[in-house]
Amino acid sequence: MPTSFIEDRSVLTRAASPADAVIRYGELADHVADVRYGDRNPKLRPPTLRPLVIMIHGGFWRPQFDRGHSGALCEAIANAGWTVASIEYRRIPGQPNSMVNDVCLAIAQLPKLVQQHSTDVIVMGHSAGGQLALCAAVKCSSSKLIGALALGPIADLQYAYDNGIGDKAVSAFLGGPPSTHRDLDPCQLPSATIGITIVHGVQDAIAPLAMSENYLSHHANARLVKVESCGHFALIDPQSAAWPIVVEELAELSSS
Repeated sequence: MPTSFIEDRSVLTRAASPADAVIRYGELADHVADVRYGDRNPKLRPPTLRPLVIMIHGGFWRPQFDRGHSGALCEAIANAGWTVASIEYRRIPGQPNSMVNDVCLAIAQLPKLVQQHSTDVIVMGHSAGGQLALCAAVKCSSSKLIGALALGPIADLQYAYDNGIGDKAVSAFLGGPPSTHRDLDPCQLPSATIGITIVHGVQDAIAPLAMSENYLSHHANARLVKVESCGHFALIDPQSAAWPIVVEELAELSSS
């Protein structure tokens, strides 16, 4: 890893326009989603012909990190023509199944509650949210789910645990080693039957590329796009050089 590479974290605090709507997808306090509609540019393919994008934020599954930092990302997705719902979900250390259950509930309920989409769904997640997206691709039974786009995901829980990624975030998330929850490790799950694309920065020292490479070694039907001169946060930054690649891969999954 080049020592000269510096992560640009400015997107985490960058202001974004307010959501067009805040919608509840369940009964609990965290069962909410910020919705931005994709009808902002009449020159683009209308959002009613595109899947609903359900965005899962990162933050190493810790309760202090919420969907607030994904506003700029979701605004850019809406500007590009997709209706997007940025979900909140329970982030309770040692209760990982609650997080996966919330994601599956959102995938099941939001297509019925949100307007301006084709009724199909693409689940998209960054970092820890990418791990949840990869799990959702296998564990959520919705027939509307057609693809998953994981950005710099924690795609190999055993690797992350062994290397203490995120200040031992995996241990806190699972409440123990990955061997206690093999069904939540993307590398240990069956291969998905829907389209899976991972976009990962080559210079990502926060969630190293090796995890996504390990995922591909277990799931040869997935697609891995490696982005040079790119770290962890550029993939959710609409002002970065990597952003057009993210939009291109979202379009590819939407048309598959």
